[in-house]
Amino acid sequence: MPIYEYACRECRTDFELLVRASATPVCPTCESTSLDKRLSAFAVGRGGATAAASLPQACGSCGDPRGAGACSMN
Repeated sequence: MPIYEYACRECRTDFELLVRASATPVCPTCESTSLDKRLSAFAVGRGGATAAASLPQACGSCGDPRGAGACSMN
């Protein structure tokens, strides 16, 4: 069951909804079925200090992020 984004034509509410193939989506605010389906953008992490801290660090001799001795395994 995919999650879709909608905009209600009646009350102008934007919302996301988990929709089954046979179901008709309804606005959660005014219960209208007069909706526009929006293009959805998938989420991608932006990194930052927390994400960078979880990545393996380079050993320093060759720059391979898998660590010391990793480049000799190639």
